[in-house]
Amino acid sequence: MQKNQLKQKLKNGEVVLGPFMNCAYPAFIEICALAGFDFAVIDLEHGPLNILVAEDLCRAADSVALAPVVRVSKNDAPQIQRALDIGSAGIQVPQIETVTDAKIVVQSAKYNPIGSRGLSFGTRAGAYTAAGTNITDRLNAESLVVVHVEGKRGIENLSEIVTVPHIDVIFLGPYDLSQSLGIPGQVDHIQVVELMQKAVEIIRSAGKAAGTFTNNPETAQKWIDCGIQYIGLGIDVSIFLQGCQALVKAVRG
Repeated sequence: MQKNQLKQKLKNGEVVLGPFMNCAYPAFIEICALAGFDFAVIDLEHGPLNILVAEDLCRAADSVALAPVVRVSKNDAPQIQRALDIGSAGIQVPQIETVTDAKIVVQSAKYNPIGSRGLSFGTRAGAYTAAGTNITDRLNAESLVVVHVEGKRGIENLSEIVTVPHIDVIFLGPYDLSQSLGIPGQVDHIQVVELMQKAVEIIRSAGKAAGTFTNNPETAQKWIDCGIQYIGLGIDVSIFLQGCQALVKAVRG
């Protein structure tokens, strides 16, 4: 496994940007790199993609030095294992609400002696057995672990969640957080904003990187100023929609 440049950028305190990907066309991944993004989140939670498509998107990302991160649909050891076995730079796991949830993620994502990830060298991550048996230590060191804290209960337990070793990014999901507060979709509501601001302070005090999602540059800059490093910026399909709308509006007025 190559050095995980995305993980290194986060360790260096840099801000990284990446869209969520719902499209199976590898060219979209290449375009993300050409546009200057640092990573792309291959979405197996809300998007229509499957693990076989995700593997090809990882290949496309590697070809253009873009970090492919796979979001699984739930905190499930087989899903996490497969998302890493296809050679992704890391995983994102949704709906983490307790310290036990967070520990399960690490157990599923890391090999012994850190965790209990199932071991096979005949995978893309293991270079199809060409990488040698010492690959497990390198994969443990280089794989990025991102957990989503995106509900009121998760925020309430955040001080415990951030104590779990080997989690690199705590990703704050504004949309699910708004829903858990009874104001679904109102991500700019003061309740959502204040909870996220407090959460960022807790995350950064624990020495971890904070992340979130937004679909516009103004909000992205606001959260960067607040201390968030890992920005999920838009979704490929919505970026395409916005581009099409701008073109049509420019011609038709």
